[in-house]
Amino acid sequence: MTTLDAVLSKVDADLDRSLERLFAFLRIQSISTDPAFGEQCRVAADYVARDLADIGFATSVRPTAGHPVVVGAAENGAGPRVLFYGHYDVQPVDPLDLWETPPFEPRIASLPGGRKIIVARGACDDKGQVMTFVEACRAFKSVTGGLPLGIKVIIEGEEECGSKNLPAFIAANAPDLKADVALVCDTNMWNAQTPAITTSLRGLVYEEVAIRAADRDLHSGLFGGAAQNPIRVLAKIIAAIHDDNGRITIPGFYDGVQELPAEVRRQWEALGLSAEQFLGQIGLRIPAGEKDRLLIEQLSSRPTCDVNGILGGYTGEGSKTVIPAVSSAKISFRLVGGQNPDKIRDAFRAFVRARLPADCTAQFINHTGAPAIALDWDMPALQAARRALAAEWGRDAALIGSGASIPIVADFKRVLGMDTLLIGFGLDDDRIHSPNEKYDLTSFHHGIRSWVRVLAALA
Repeated sequence: MTTLDAVLSKVDADLDRSLERLFAFLRIQSISTDPAFGEQCRVAADYVARDLADIGFATSVRPTAGHPVVVGAAENGAGPRVLFYGHYDVQPVDPLDLWETPPFEPRIASLPGGRKIIVARGACDDKGQVMTFVEACRAFKSVTGGLPLGIKVIIEGEEECGSKNLPAFIAANAPDLKADVALVCDTNMWNAQTPAITTSLRGLVYEEVAIRAADRDLHSGLFGGAAQNPIRVLAKIIAAIHDDNGRITIPGFYDGVQELPAEVRRQWEALGLSAEQFLGQIGLRIPAGEKDRLLIEQLSSRPTCDVNGILGGYTGEGSKTVIPAVSSAKISFRLVGGQNPDKIRDAFRAFVRARLPADCTAQFINHTGAPAIALDWDMPALQAARRALAAEWGRDAALIGSGASIPIVADFKRVLGMDTLLIGFGLDDDRIHSPNEKYDLTSFHHGIRSWVRVLAALA
């Protein structure tokens, strides 16, 4: 029996005890956004630090302006080193009455068809995912007395409320955190049988624009037809952002956007993602993006613009016939590699100003801006991880892009100079952020085994 086989056998034999440790973690009510649970967040940080220390990590619980960060390190000579990132905080549980059982009393349940699931707040996001990695390290330590490569760990407590203190923490502690590659387990598989590595994350520009006209709200009977209506002006500008084919018309918006390599496009086509499959689950059926693009491209590798909210005039019960003095909208742009967030912000503002009537002005607020992240498909660590996942799951890992943005990954690249492998074992039906959050038992078990194989491959 090889060392790898022995470690995998240890994972299988120790699964019940791994679940006991996960359940103890899940019972901690570490809701980061609610000050009433601040002490519970500290309890969760201490739990993680003790657990890592038990398997040989030198750990510390370090303060921030918010919830503490757990840092651990287990060196292994002069070989490669990885940094693993996760979070111990969870979302609020509201509405509580929709939970079938108390959210912080974890349990094993069965779905129709026999799937075994772990049900609790944080089961998938992110305590269960974090523990797949920790348990893989524990199995290595138990069998070999050490770890196959140098591992650093950072587990934060504010991911669910914006990670606002983490960038400064990373910058201040860069020497302690720098490694060859970062690992994140907070993403999904392609489906329950197919593992996935997320190779790109879209960036984000989030703008708020307010169009102002008259110096006060006006009676629409007295001023209608003569006075500018900011809602109409704003609606016309928003409508002009997309053409009839779903393409964004802001000048320079697509500067730097690359076409998919032919090999990548073939792989994505082979995944067979259909509108019926993806949109049908939310009551839709027709993709709304660029008409000449695959649905998976619209979701992952093409930039987007979405209006997230509009406000103006009277919105209460009944009627009030006014022309408002101001109307505003919140608009987000998801960016891809090659796009500069500052240039996109400036181009959007110029687009708005160019369409303002003489009697109107525009004011802007920038809420956030972060660049897109993309891995080199030939990156050795990526190829090693893909082979390791294929060995565990019996099929090739899908290399996919994510339409979401994870700013910390950009910080790892900008501050620490590290690329990130995003390897997660969540599923689309895990109900993260919702009542009755769950994590498949198979995801947990094979997630541990997967990390064993990935760590061995990276070593």
